[in-house]
This record gives sequence, structure tokens and C-alpha cells, in this order.
Amino acid sequence: MTAQRLRQLSDAGILFWLDGVSRFLLRSGALAALVRDWGVSGVTTNPALFLHAVGTGSSYAEQLRGLAARDVSADQAIRELAGHDFRAACDVLMPVHLARRGTTGLVSVDIDPRLADDSAATVDAARRLWREVDRPNLLIKIPATDSGLESITACVAEGIGVNATPVFSAERYQQVAEAHLAGLELAARAGRPLARIHSVVSFHVGPIARAVDPRLDALATGPAQELRGKAALAVARLVLARHRATYESDAWQSYARLGARRQRLLWAGTTVHDAAYRDTHYADGLFAPGTVAAMPEQLLWAVADHGRTQSIQRDGAIGPEVRQTLDSLAALGIALDDLARGLEAADHEEALASWQRLLDVVTASLEKSRA
Repeated sequence: MTAQRLRQLSDAGILFWLDGVSRFLLRSGALAALVRDWGVSGVTTNPALFLHAVGTGSSYAEQLRGLAARDVSADQAIRELAGHDFRAACDVLMPVHLARRGTTGLVSVDIDPRLADDSAATVDAARRLWREVDRPNLLIKIPATDSGLESITACVAEGIGVNATPVFSAERYQQVAEAHLAGLELAARAGRPLARIHSVVSFHVGPIARAVDPRLDALATGPAQELRGKAALAVARLVLARHRATYESDAWQSYARLGARRQRLLWAGTTVHDAAYRDTHYADGLFAPGTVAAMPEQLLWAVADHGRTQSIQRDGAIGPEVRQTLDSLAALGIALDDLARGLEAADHEEALASWQRLLDVVTASLEKSRA
């Protein structure tokens, strides 16, 4: 296995980010090797991986003992544990960030999901994290929800890097893009250098497939079976078309002339959970110049080994196959917009549960260190 396929895709303008980073990857030099040898040019944090590392490994033990000695709360401990990793990851990616003049080399990180419905609290938390990490290549995940749209605009207006996530529909994508542009408008009025403001919007593929395919299976018809594995890719290509139209518009050009950078489209959740599909099924279908492919290590190796580089989506137009897929799903009674709203709510509930588990693990670790 070599990096040849990844280089071919990178040469076509596709960026590869690692989904998930741990202190072990940082300390061992493994992340630096992925950046140096495999062309990985960004990172998104994975709360589940962080939870596992804190709860089972020894990488955080020394810092936890120090935090326990200071008698800090579990919330403060999480901020300091994560902040240490965030700074380290930003530093590993900083040479890429500088060499690419800020177009990539970014690190996308999480904040407390309990704040998601409170825009002011979300912005306050993002502002504090931005200040504490103090790295220009940081992106802070802001919920792409009704409440989060206001937070996205406010953070962009202040020059804070943003990853608007998760997005499950073209409608929500358009709202996020408009929130980004509104933030740039406010930043320009405040005299901020727009070239220093970075943002991505994350479209999550897998959850759509896992919601649609069982409904198709339940219909137990030939036409329904023909649509398996196609819904998420069809919506993704619709989003890609909206994205390209937004950033090729006359409205965008006024910001581009001021040095503004496009909000990149990031494909997330591309791991395949159905053995009927190739392990690179979603990744192959979403290779598009100017976009980011975020994937865990195992999928990165799979793409490097047997990814279909010939499947690059160079044309932003919505082809007849995409329209036919969307029309066929609607004819079968599968309302993708309703599904998207349900997925958005489910994602938030999952984030809350994961955060609570993290709080419980850190609380137990602090108490053990104090004993």
C-alpha cells in the first residue's frame, strides 16, 4: 500500500483530514507521520475516541493527577485535557497551514453540546476556547441547527474558526452558507481581515444511509432495493451543487475581493456499516475538487489501497441520476427533509449522552486521584 492514490486525489484538489486524534497519536509522532508521508492536512476530533482514551489508557493519568490536586471540576478538567490535545494537534498541522497559506492545516474541535440551544452561551464557550487554545488554525464545531445558525454568524463575525456540523440536507446547508456570509459581512464592517477567517461545513453521509436503507428494505420491492446506498450520495451531490453555486455567485465575489475564503464542504460519516457495500463506497462517491474528506485511519488506508480515483466529481451540476434517485425516494414516501430533522435531533441526543459519559469518567478519575 502506498500513498499514490491519495496523492492523485490531492492533486485533483481533494483534501484528506483524519477523523479522530488521541494523545497517543500526538505523542508517538503517528499524526506527524500521516501529515508528512500520507498528505493528511487536517484533523477533526472524535468525542468517542477521546472518551475511550481518557477512560482506559494512561496517556492522561499524569495530567489528571495534577488537575485533581488543584481540585478542579470535571468540566474544567475536560477543557484542560482537551485543550492540551487541541494545541498539540494545531502545532503538528501548523506547517501545513502556513505552507498552504491558510487553506488547510486546520483542527476541528468540540465544545459542550449542552449549550447547543443557547446561542449566546455557545458563542461565549467558542470565544473562551478560541482564546485558550490560541492557534489560528483552530476550528470550533458549532451546531448546524436553528439555534446554531446565529452562533455561526456571530463566531465568523469575530474571526473565530467554525465547523458548522452536522448537516443532513441541502436546505440546512443553504442556511449555513447564508449564516457564514452574514458573518463575513459583519467581520468586514468591523475591519477584520477576512483572509484569516476559516470555516467548513460538515455534511454527514452515513446517518442518512442508515435511516433510509431500512425503510427501503421494509418496502421489499425491486425499485426500493435498487435505491439502497444511493440516497445519501444523491443528497450529498445536491449539497455540492448548492455549494458551488453559492461560491461562484456574484454575491460571493464581493467578499472574495476582500480576501475572504470559501467555506469548505467537508464530507463526514463516510465509514460504511453495511457489508453489502464496498468499504470505500461513500468516499468514492464524494471525491470532489475543493472539498474535504474526513475519515478515520482504517478508511484512509482503504482509500489509499483501493479507492476509486476515477470517480472524482468534477462537474457541480446535478445529473439526471441524482434527480431520478431523489424523485424515486419521494414517490416511495421517503421524506428526506423529515428524516434530516430527525437525524439532527438524534445527533444532538447522542452528543449529550456521550458528553455525560465523558463527565462521569473524568469525575471518577479525579476522585480516584484524590483518594
